[in-house]
Amino acid sequence: MPRALLALLLGSCASTATPVALSTAHDRPDERATARALERMLTERDLSRWRYTDRVVIDEDAIPHSHPVLTLHTRHLGDDDMLLATYLHEQIHWRLEAAPDALERALAPLRVRYPEPPVGFPEGARDRESSHLHLVVCQLERDALSALLGEGAARAVLARQDHYTWIYARVLEDPAVADAVHDAGL
Repeated sequence: MPRALLALLLGSCASTATPVALSTAHDRPDERATARALERMLTERDLSRWRYTDRVVIDEDAIPHSHPVLTLHTRHLGDDDMLLATYLHEQIHWRLEAAPDALERALAPLRVRYPEPPVGFPEGARDRESSHLHLVVCQLERDALSALLGEGAARAVLARQDHYTWIYARVLEDPAVADAVHDAGL
């Protein structure tokens, strides 16, 4: 399997048939296996509703991130639901970048409700602004997982997360988070 690009034709985007360009950072065995698992998921499930970027890199040395290229790690190899959650989470960052007004409408009431969210691992994100942003991202992640796996399975996946623990708890326990996100049209 070539290191630079696996170039997998995987499903279709909501508006185009653009393939997902899936690559590995180091062509290591776990990266290739994770790429195959993601390929299988993208083939078996219609994820086009949550696809906002077509480039994905698997890098076992990286923390998952959305920009400049959606990058996933290998730690969820063998746990498809957690891999799916991570993929959706990073795609949602791309969606929110394209909807700044709606994002701001969602953030406004969350900043009031939670003026001092935790910062730093494991409870919060890197700073207060990012913790607020992740309330929105993680709620949309819950919505996507609920649509794909069902509400019970989505809750179970989010409850197993070992990072953003305070944020995921708010998403699971406080209906005001969902209200803010949905009222904003997200």
